[in-house]
Amino acid sequence: MSEIGLRERKKRRMYEAVTEVAIRLFLEKGFDAVSVAEVAAAAEISKPTLFRYFPTKEDLVLYRISDHEDEAARVVAEAEGAPVEALRRHFLDGLERCDPVTGLNDHPQVLAFHSLLYGTPSLVARAYSHQERSEAALAEALGGDLDARLAAGQIIAVQRILAMENWRRISGGERVEDVRGDAVAAAERAFGRLEAGLPPLFESR
Repeated sequence: MSEIGLRERKKRRMYEAVTEVAIRLFLEKGFDAVSVAEVAAAAEISKPTLFRYFPTKEDLVLYRISDHEDEAARVVAEAEGAPVEALRRHFLDGLERCDPVTGLNDHPQVLAFHSLLYGTPSLVARAYSHQERSEAALAEALGGDLDARLAAGQIIAVQRILAMENWRRISGGERVEDVRGDAVAAAERAFGRLEAGLPPLFESR
């Protein structure tokens, strides 16, 4: 393995290890009750080192979903047909797999993470930056003009609202299998409306 590849693997392991420690502390004590210094001490690194990896305290949590930031853009870039249809299939496949990003997942750790994320105002605010970057990447994949930016905003909003509704029901005590049918039907309707409402430009590539 090359030196660059080894460095990248070590860096990724550092990100994952520190994030795991931070989220455990936040879940145990509450996000606002845990200081960055406390996270650094628990992870056995210095505070300056922690900030080199995570510029803000919120990034310690948001790193967990950072790999989804350009997911919609990747799906569109790899699609051979209509972008919205590709995104519809991708979301439905996520529901089938109970991908946490769809909200249709009742694993205790997933529910705890989502409760932390959506129940902490500063994390919700930081998550909007994640959403904006997702929109920007998708808009670029769709062509980058105003129509592309408008379409990307609608698509990302639809995905977020569908996921939030699934999470709301699951966190309220409903079982995944009781929610799945409604989740699939809602996704089909939402993406169908997107396809009907977007400019012809986005019907195929």
